[in-house]
Amino acid sequence: MILLLDAGNTRIKWGIVGHDGRWQAEGALPTAEFARLAEVVRDQPGLVRVFGANVAGTAVGAGIAQSLGGTLPPPEWLRATPECCGVRNLYEDPTQLGADRWAALIGAHALLGGACLVVTAGTATTIDVLAADGCFRGGLILPGEALMRRALARDTAGLPFAEGRVEPLPRRTADAIASGCALAQAGAVERMFRHVAAEPGARCVLNGGAAAGIEPLLDIPLVRIDNLVLKGLAVAAGYAPPGDRA
Repeated sequence: MILLLDAGNTRIKWGIVGHDGRWQAEGALPTAEFARLAEVVRDQPGLVRVFGANVAGTAVGAGIAQSLGGTLPPPEWLRATPECCGVRNLYEDPTQLGADRWAALIGAHALLGGACLVVTAGTATTIDVLAADGCFRGGLILPGEALMRRALARDTAGLPFAEGRVEPLPRRTADAIASGCALAQAGAVERMFRHVAAEPGARCVLNGGAAAGIEPLLDIPLVRIDNLVLKGLAVAAGYAPPGDRA
């Protein structure tokens, strides 16, 4: 079995997959509590490998390795390359693409097999265009919805960090902030979908911790695939069954 890790800025999502591609367990914990991964390993005998995507920084990567030391081999971290598992990376410098975005693209290509817009909504929101032939054509990074609201609260005198409702025509400040930030996310997604909209069967594949807030606002063909990064990691590591299409 393999332990898959998606180490993000806020959370570390983990999954355990057998050699047959079957998922045995999955979960998440705050990134600052990475040492708790040792408990995950203790509860899952039979693990032989650790493979992940780390965008939380080298200190977190080193801490994870230390917490697992003595029980498993050192973690292998996915790096973006010019090509992997049928996905071709057209970034000007392919190595500069984030490992989480690369894993999500690999997962989307393996699961959907057609043109799609790959959206991960978390602390940041990434919106990536994947052609039917597997070419990653480029994409966007923008602050996530919660980060947008925090920026308004931090950098303006009169706009609070408050919970509001998403409304068509907000008439309260809290609702105006919530609606503006949520619709900014949805608007960016729908605008980028234009790049694949004409392709047969094109879909937006949506995942991430903040996906539930964006999903109802989107008026485009959509499929929700939770833990897409982990699923892409399973493909890259050779632990995904063939023909597993959504």
